[in-house]
Amino acid sequence: MTTRRALLLLVALLTGSLTLDAGARAPEPSAAGTALSKWQAGTNYKLVAAQPTSVASGKVEVNEVFWYGCGHCYELDPALESWKAEKPAYVEFVRIPVIWGPVQRQHAKLYYTLQALHRPELHSKVFDAIHQQGVPLSARNEVEARAMQFAFFNREGVTEKEFDAAYDSMTVATNMTRAEEFTKKFAVASVPIMVVNGKYVTSISEAGTEAKLLALINDLAASEKTR
Repeated sequence: MTTRRALLLLVALLTGSLTLDAGARAPEPSAAGTALSKWQAGTNYKLVAAQPTSVASGKVEVNEVFWYGCGHCYELDPALESWKAEKPAYVEFVRIPVIWGPVQRQHAKLYYTLQALHRPELHSKVFDAIHQQGVPLSARNEVEARAMQFAFFNREGVTEKEFDAAYDSMTVATNMTRAEEFTKKFAVASVPIMVVNGKYVTSISEAGTEAKLLALINDLAASEKTR
C-alpha cells in the first residue's frame, strides 16, 4: 500500500466515511447477560458480599433458607420441588434451615435427621404434619421435641436405633453448625429467601410471584455459570 493510500484510508476511518466489514460486528451480549438484564439489582435481588459455597467446581449453588413452621415456606415448597426436578444440571440445590431460636433449632435438627436417614420424601410430610395435622414437631425442650420427632419417624418405618444413630450423628451436628453460621452471615431476618452462589439474595416479594422467583433464580444461576 502506498503512503498516499494509507493516509486516505486513515482519514476515512477517522471521519467515519469508511465502515467496518459486515462480518466484523461488535460481539453479541451473552445469553446469560441478556436474561439478567430483565431484573433490577436492589429491587428484584440484592448483591451481598460473596460467601463460600459447598459445591464442586463448575456448579452453581442455590440455597433456600426456610423454616418448617413458616406458612410461606410451606406454600412455596411444591413450586420448589417442581423446579428442582427440572433445574439445569449445573445447579446444586441445597436447603438451609434457619436457626433463630429453640423452635427453629429443633426443626433444623429434624430436617438434617431426615437427610441423614436418606429419607428426602419425608420433607413434605413434615410440612404437612405441622400445617395440616397440627403436630408442631417442636416442644418446650429438646427431650420432648426428640420424642415427638421420633414418633413421627417411627410412623414412617424408622426404627429407634436408626433414628438415634442419625439424630446424634456428627453429620447432623456439623450441618447444624453450618446452618447457624449461614443464618448469621446472611443476617436472615425472614424466610423463605433464596441465595444464589453465595452472593445474590432474593425472595417472592422481590421477584413478584413464585413463577418470577424461579425464573430469576435460573437467570442468576446462568450468569454465575459463565464466570
